[in-house]
Amino acid sequence: MEQMLAIEGGKPVRSELLPYGHQWITDEDITSVIEVLKSDWITQGPKVEEFERKIAEHCGARYAVAVSSGTAALHAACAVAGISRGDEAVTTPITFAATANAIVYCGGKPVFADIREDTLNIDHKEIQRQISPRTKAVLPVDFAGHPADLDEIMAIAKERGLVVIEDACHALGAEYKGRKIGSLADMTILSFHPVKHITTGEGGMILTDNEEFYEKLKIFRHHGITKNNPDKGSWYYEIYNPGYNLRMTDFQCALGISQLKKLDRFVERRQEIATRYNEAFGEMGEIITPVEKDDGKATYHIYVIQLRTELLKVGRKEVFEALRAENIGVNVHYIPLHLHPFYQREFGYGKGDYPRAERYYDRAITLPIFPKMSDDDVEDVIKAVYKIIRYYRR
Repeated sequence: MEQMLAIEGGKPVRSELLPYGHQWITDEDITSVIEVLKSDWITQGPKVEEFERKIAEHCGARYAVAVSSGTAALHAACAVAGISRGDEAVTTPITFAATANAIVYCGGKPVFADIREDTLNIDHKEIQRQISPRTKAVLPVDFAGHPADLDEIMAIAKERGLVVIEDACHALGAEYKGRKIGSLADMTILSFHPVKHITTGEGGMILTDNEEFYEKLKIFRHHGITKNNPDKGSWYYEIYNPGYNLRMTDFQCALGISQLKKLDRFVERRQEIATRYNEAFGEMGEIITPVEKDDGKATYHIYVIQLRTELLKVGRKEVFEALRAENIGVNVHYIPLHLHPFYQREFGYGKGDYPRAERYYDRAITLPIFPKMSDDDVEDVIKAVYKIIRYYRR
């Protein structure tokens, strides 16, 4: 006899909610922040440059610019890439809104290209179909920490004279054909939100090998201020184009430096959990598990299953709510951007425009995965999924 689901009055698998993602802050991290708070510099100081240097070295990039969030990093990259009113930039509909919003902030139009059905990343063949004379940039996303088809995308961009801004907010520590993410695109974007691989609370970074982009990024994050006329005095500065205050603090960077020491261990733990999930769900006909291609090392920022709802008595919503009732903090990543009212109203997108993205969304559920999860936590997730799928299967 099947166990009664918690949503129908049964006993839940867990007594407390297990979130889908969570930071792991140690005493060492806290000490590093306290030391900076007691120092002379708490913002615009030496820890910012140290964090930038360490991230650049880790990822194999020449330059890094720390900013206040991953969203700010995307905005800055789009701005220095020259996206402005009348321009277009191609990206995926399966991403957090910030990827496309950054294009809008600069006055451009996000043009979506449908996803691959295996990795769920943007399909480079669809990118080619969406490029127009107005296209200025391509923004691939390394969805869930699996690198996009970067060689193909970079080749398309080079042929068309486009800038590639890789949204790697899910992918710090990932590799593509033996090369670290952060060393491949014209600009690469990282996020240090608490659910990401390492955290600074809020924070982001742009990596690049292009010195011109690097200099422009530093100006953009600091109000557009330049000091290039010392003859008028050491105090003198000018603004040629307004920028923004996108600076990151020294105490955030101190936390990031401390967290970076644990990145490899954090990624390894995420991969261990993903492997256990794959083993547990791989033989369940009702579930599609994530694909990891041989040419990439995925870092599993999130772990997404897809439901074969034709094999179930209920849809994704019912399974989602049942898992929540079992105290498994599932989520959904993401509602396709072309289905949001803003993008429909402003750019004329509508349901049916990107069928692969919509099909994925209709059956996607994100399961908890983060380094601090215990083996018991992982088994609780597996138990809950089995309990609910068995209950609802046809």
